[in-house]
Amino acid sequence: MPGPVACIVGPTASGKSALAELVAAKLDSEVISVDAMQVYLGMDIGTAKTPAHERRVPLRMVDVANPTESFSVSLFQTQARACVDELLSAGRTPVLCGGTGLYLNAVIDDMSFPSGEKDGELRASYERQLEELGPQGLHDLLASRDPRSAELIHPNNSRRVVRALEMLDEGVSYAQHHEGLHRRKARYDARIWGLTMDRERLYARIDARVDKMVRDGLVDEVRALAQQGLTSDHTAGQAIGYKEILDALSGELSLDEAIELIKRRSRRYAKRQLSWFRHDGRVQWINLDELDLEQAMERIADDLSGGARA
Repeated sequence: MPGPVACIVGPTASGKSALAELVAAKLDSEVISVDAMQVYLGMDIGTAKTPAHERRVPLRMVDVANPTESFSVSLFQTQARACVDELLSAGRTPVLCGGTGLYLNAVIDDMSFPSGEKDGELRASYERQLEELGPQGLHDLLASRDPRSAELIHPNNSRRVVRALEMLDEGVSYAQHHEGLHRRKARYDARIWGLTMDRERLYARIDARVDKMVRDGLVDEVRALAQQGLTSDHTAGQAIGYKEILDALSGELSLDEAIELIKRRSRRYAKRQLSWFRHDGRVQWINLDELDLEQAMERIADDLSGGARA
């Protein structure tokens, strides 16, 4: 098995990007983002993408898709693995960094995904049924065909209901696929470090980062994307920070309401991220209440070289 591959994960606003850059610089390598929303061009402030002029090392798998186009986890898997393999072939240690657990697992583990084609007649057919039946009616249709999958999906999550129906037509049950995500067979020698800290400190960091995003021009960034055609119907338009500002720009929320909603949803997302990574027994946790980023970097470097852990 080739490797090792260093992976730095954790909740939003925990300091992953800064630590990954330190590790990659120490290893004379590069960072590969495993963030479902950093793939989109022009979505910089709201995804906390490290600005190009501030990057100490190359950052891969960002700006690879337009926000109004579909970009599946299957596409991400193919492209990110090509980056990993290129670095390994050159004798370098790839540093994967991000908080999207599914995208990380898609790269480092043997996982296969349905095609996910979004523009075919099948998708159009179910979207027409959604308009005719409404969210509950379409969910009832899924429940009649695949009760187990319907139990896992909220009736208002129409996007996922449509996808589950598509998967059935492709011969795949959403419920069975969902269960399979947690049965992992490693593709690479992945070493995973997860960042954690006091929950209240993390929430304070999240709130402060949202405020900084707004000061740095998040509203103008979303406005520009909206002018280019981005709406809440696009996957990118569902991203935390973008959906809420889109709603504010359309008059559904005040800006203050949108900002508070971004903070609340970001905190909830952080809890889900921690839950996902805690189910992976490979993760070695680093408490940033006990170590600073430099010390964390040295610990990871020591672990990768087989040295004693600090």
